[in-house]
Formats: sequence, structure tokens, C-alpha cells
Amino acid sequence: MDLATLGGALWLGILTAIAPCPLATNVAALSYLAKHVSNPKRVLWGGMAYTLGRIFTYIALASILVSGLLSMPSVSFFLQKHMNQLMGPILVLTGAALLGLLPLPSFGIGGGDKLQKVGASGVTGSFVMGAGFALAFCPVSAALFFMGLIPLALKESSRFLLPSLYGFGTALPVAVLAVAVAFGVKKAAGAFNRMTAVEKWMRLATGWLFVGLGIYFTVKHVFLAS
Repeated sequence: MDLATLGGALWLGILTAIAPCPLATNVAALSYLAKHVSNPKRVLWGGMAYTLGRIFTYIALASILVSGLLSMPSVSFFLQKHMNQLMGPILVLTGAALLGLLPLPSFGIGGGDKLQKVGASGVTGSFVMGAGFALAFCPVSAALFFMGLIPLALKESSRFLLPSLYGFGTALPVAVLAVAVAFGVKKAAGAFNRMTAVEKWMRLATGWLFVGLGIYFTVKHVFLAS
């Protein structure tokens, strides 16, 4: 597994972190943590627990999907034989979804207010809040996870490492800003407001990159290989 693959999983997670639905949940989590600014240790440990909660959920989801698919001999053999050919179209479709050219449904859990109340129970609650918020998928985050991370994890047979990097990326803004809040950096939570503008350009750039890479993989592994 090369650095490009590891970095790709982390980058997908960071893009997910600032996509509309996950960004809203991350803002909610940071707003809750910021209420305890008078107790830096609580903010710091809460941020870390929230990060671990998100990582746990994505590892669980990815492990179930990857293990389930690879445990079926016919599917496993097909993926091993044709994964390079499949990656091209998958990258094109993922890029199209990020560019808004491919409509995808929103789905996930509700009860964000309840999860925030759970977070009030301390470190354990912050972990549960992170694990629950990770299940809130919007079209962009669904594309990044199911069409971006999962094919990558299947290609590398990675049930833990790549999902861990992805999960860490999804909570990275909260983890960084929790540290900032814990150490007294004022208005750290306001940084999320500036991420919305950045998210659009990062998403569009990544979308076009995926389309370009998808076309390259398709030409190389489908047309030139035949």
C-alpha cells in the first residue's frame, strides 16, 4: 500500500468533514465542546473521544462491507480480476457526484439534538456522539464513502487502516479546533464558517481530478488492455 493510497483515504475523509451534512454535525459537536472552555481537559478529551467515535463507525461500516464482499468467492475472484477495470468508471461516477452531475439520495440517522445531549455525559458521551453523527450521510459524503473509500479499501483489502484514516479525516477539523479551544485560542469555532467557501472549491477540484483519473484508468485498463 503506497503513500498515495493512504493520503487518498485521508483526503476523502477531510472532504467529507467539510461536506454539508458532516460539517453541520461537526459544528454541533464543536459548539457543545466549546461550552466547556473553562475546563480545557474536558474539551481536549471530548474532542479526542468524538474523533475516535467517528473512526469506530467508519471502521465498522467498511469492515462489514469489505469483509462481506471479499468473503464471497465469486465476488472476491471477480474483484481481484477486474478491480483495475472497475476503478476507472467508479472514479468517473464519484467525480460526477462531487460535481453535482450525478444526483444521489440523502440518508442517515436523525436525532442530532439527542446525540448532543448524550455528549453531555462526558468522554463516553462524546464518543457516542461521534459514532452517531458519522452515520449522517448526504449525497456528497455518501459518494465519498461508498464510491470513494469502499472501492479503495476493496482494492487494497483494507478493513482497518484505510477506514481509520478516512474516519480520522472526517473528524480532523473538530480535533484540531478542540485543541485550539482547550488552549485558549479565541473564536476557534468560527473557523467552520470559513470552511463552507473552501469546501466548494476543494470538492470541485477533487471532482474534476477524479473524472480525469477515471478516464485515464478506463483508457489504460479497459481499452488499451483489450
